[in-house]
Formats: sequence, structure tokens, C-alpha cells
Amino acid sequence: MDQLIQNARLKMNKILDVLRTDLSTVRTGRAAPSLVENIVIKAYGGTQSLRVMELATIGSSDPQTLVVTPFDNSITSEIQKGIAEANVGLNPVIDGQLIRISVPRLSEERRQELIHLKGQNDKSISEDGAGRMEKDVQKLTDELMEEIEGMGKKKEEELLVI
Repeated sequence: MDQLIQNARLKMNKILDVLRTDLSTVRTGRAAPSLVENIVIKAYGGTQSLRVMELATIGSSDPQTLVVTPFDNSITSEIQKGIAEANVGLNPVIDGQLIRISVPRLSEERRQELIHLKGQNDKSISEDGAGRMEKDVQKLTDELMEEIEGMGKKKEEELLVI
């Protein structure tokens, strides 16, 4: 029984981790490295597909600006191009050996739209996750009950044998 609860808890924690990752990529008007760190870049002439966090350090110089410092200066333009083409609403600019990204403030209309989408996402996660978890728990319960019944019948047969 404890194992069942542990399995359910593990699955729920996985759902929370996915949600945390998804929410960290939602732009809030503040410069956060999570906005660009998982963008996949075709580096070194397209021979490598790597995430920005594998190619550079990402920091913020102020609340509205991200600074990306490539480990290898020869791929600065490829990183800039990859971020621009990722269609995340950011405009990276090369500044010497750095890439600067100004994160624009969100309009009130866009804030409300994101809040509405988040609400829909919360409902679908809770409904989908709860439905799946309920089915899994019920399936495990049914299997356990069958095993218990089988053990009971076996013991009953043993008792009836003279």
C-alpha cells in the first residue's frame, strides 16, 4: 500500500516538474535566463544541435536585459540567429563578444491573455493528471484485490483438504 502511494507521489512530482519548466519559459517582462537557456541552436555550421545553456553563460545586467556570453566566440552569430529564429518574441543583438537581449515589458492585454492561458493549462493538467492517476490507482487496486482473492481461495482449498 505504501508503495502505491509512493508511486502516485512520484508521478505527481513529475507533473509538477513539467509545470515548473513550462511556467519558467513564460515571459513575465523580466529578464530571466530560462527564457533562452533551452533554445536549441544549430552550431558549428549546423553539425551540432545544442541548447544555449551548453554554448554560453546567461545572465542579466538589469531587470530588462539578458546577456549571453558564448564560450566560443566563433559561434556568437549562430547563437544570435538561433535565438532570433526561435520565435520567442526576443530580439538578440550582438555587442562585441556578447549578445544582449532586451526583454520588452508586457502590455496589460498580453498579461491578461497569458493569465487566461495559464488558467486553461491549470485545468487541463489537473483534469488530465487526476484522471490518469485515478485510473492507474484503480488498476493497481484491482490487481491487488485479485491477488488477495487468489490467496484466499488457495488457503480455503488447503483447509478443505483432509
